[in-house]
Amino acid sequence: MSICRPDRAAFAVGLFLAVSPLAQAQEADIVLTPGRSPQAISRSGSAVTVIRAEEIAKAAVKSTADLFRDIPGVAITENGGPGQAATLRIRGAEARHTLVLIDGIRVNDPSTGASEFDLNALVPTDIERIEVLRGPQSALYGSDAVGGVVNIITRKGRGGYHGFASIEAGSYGTLESRTGISGGSKDFDYALSLSAGRANGFSAWGYRIGRLAAMQPGKLEADGYRRLGGSAKFSWRPVEGLEIETGLSSSFNRARYDAAYGALPDTPSMATARLTTGYLKASLDTLDNRLKHTLTVSGTHSSRNYNDLSYFDFGFGLMREWDKFDYVGKRFGVEYQGDLKLDRYGTLSFGLGLSEESLATRIRPVETMWMSADSMHARQQTRSAFLLYQLPVGERLDLSFGGRLDDVHNADRFATWRITGAYRISETGTKFRASLGTGGKAPSLFQLYSPQYGTRTLETEHSLGIDAGIDQSLLNGRLTLSLSGFHNRLSNLIDYSPIDPKSFTYPICPSAQLYTGCYLNIAKAQTSGAELSADAVLIEGLLKARASYTHLKARDLVSGLHLPRRPEHQGSLSFTWTPLEALTIQPSLRLVGARYSSANEVYKLAPYARFDLRADYQVHKSLNLYVRAENLTNARYQEVYNYGSTGRAVYAGLKASW
Repeated sequence: MSICRPDRAAFAVGLFLAVSPLAQAQEADIVLTPGRSPQAISRSGSAVTVIRAEEIAKAAVKSTADLFRDIPGVAITENGGPGQAATLRIRGAEARHTLVLIDGIRVNDPSTGASEFDLNALVPTDIERIEVLRGPQSALYGSDAVGGVVNIITRKGRGGYHGFASIEAGSYGTLESRTGISGGSKDFDYALSLSAGRANGFSAWGYRIGRLAAMQPGKLEADGYRRLGGSAKFSWRPVEGLEIETGLSSSFNRARYDAAYGALPDTPSMATARLTTGYLKASLDTLDNRLKHTLTVSGTHSSRNYNDLSYFDFGFGLMREWDKFDYVGKRFGVEYQGDLKLDRYGTLSFGLGLSEESLATRIRPVETMWMSADSMHARQQTRSAFLLYQLPVGERLDLSFGGRLDDVHNADRFATWRITGAYRISETGTKFRASLGTGGKAPSLFQLYSPQYGTRTLETEHSLGIDAGIDQSLLNGRLTLSLSGFHNRLSNLIDYSPIDPKSFTYPICPSAQLYTGCYLNIAKAQTSGAELSADAVLIEGLLKARASYTHLKARDLVSGLHLPRRPEHQGSLSFTWTPLEALTIQPSLRLVGARYSSANEVYKLAPYARFDLRADYQVHKSLNLYVRAENLTNARYQEVYNYGSTGRAVYAGLKASW
């Protein structure tokens, strides 16, 4: 069901916000990601969005990806619903150009083709806040931070004893639960949490897509999931100025998926993903708290196992292809960071890092016509050094200058830089900000060393990005507005080499890959656009509004065509209505414009509008009952061609805190 033309509606929402006094709150908030250390968001020249604990608590617990859908400049693609693969793009860059951190620790998966991060591989536990930093950030964080950085920060214990527990059940056989405890004292604090869930789900391929019904005889098979996640964080302060912190998080996700090709695209394939990350960090203040030293040792382990089934019909009966694929990625890192306070001359941050990544793959044919057993092992080290100088100029202007050098052993060495500025006019509640910087993405282990497709001479992907914006607060903070414009140019991008239509070979690949193709630095792209976000208290204590809008132009500069899965128009509008002190009702509308599912403008996807509703009732000061309805208008839409999306669904839950 279509409510209206979403691309036009989203544009209208954006135009309305641009000329009205609405805005996203520019609070006296502290952020960690823009400067690699605590900093008032009002002093940051970068575009950063903070998702706070109370917003996370009200979001859908069944999908980490859903937490990011209403952030300006961010596009989410989910291959068929919760439990399926989900990727995040920032400002039109590729999914591999988003760096994902958990408590500051890099978790991009070395076992994937380009080190992308699957959001649904992370089971949401006790997340305290999420910071989304947009624009090239490689000068601070190195490889992968071409489009931006997502930092997922888990809860840290505070004084006393606190706990929570929640349970949710609803459509598609969904059952989710979460629990956690936290607390602390002057010298020690702790936080532990656990999350578990399951759902029968719906078919990833073909669900609610009428034209596909004839391709699959019988009823489509539901692709459900089972998952478990946990996190723990401890901090110890044995003496004044010294803090030792350790954290551990782990996620397990098992989900059915569909091969989505062959004679029967709806297949009983199964994927299992595990992600574990841990760190030990020691921070020491010296020189009367003027120089802070931080040493971090971290490690991540990710594994993906696929029990892959597909069916083919060559005219002499149905044949089954059954293979098992195993991928294991590991990362170990040591990093030192120093933060030197120079009083009125600002702050100087500097650091050194050493990390090692490894990849192991294995193919195990079970019933096959052409697949053969295969395996590969690869590893590489990266040494890095960075410098960031943050300089206040008077009471209104804050500047920053940063640079970084990354040296990938036996691969490539690349340098990146970044400049930012923020100018505040406190009398009018105005902040102007701008940033200019470069990004770099080193080739992945698979792109370099895959026996079938790898090219060991690959070079680093590069980007140059600029943005400028204004944050405006009005009526004592009741109305605020944020507007950004950006332009990015990406070059030396890694892609498959083009096929020669006469010989059906890839003549510029190494001889061993003439018929399989290979990765080469042959692509370039350009993205530009505008972001609007708004927050307003319409009626004090009764009604609030929030909105976001993104206008994006993303082009392949070689072909001149649109890049896939990037809507030109995307927006959201929500209200928070509190008719009673204990009752909160939140309707929301998400609008996504037309886009293409595949490269070369193949499989155009229709625009859509989705309407959701949440009602929360505080039964007791420590007990809340809520009901959440998704896609109330039962809109039919696809995020990936031929992959289904949720129909009308209702969920109810209880949350207790103490």
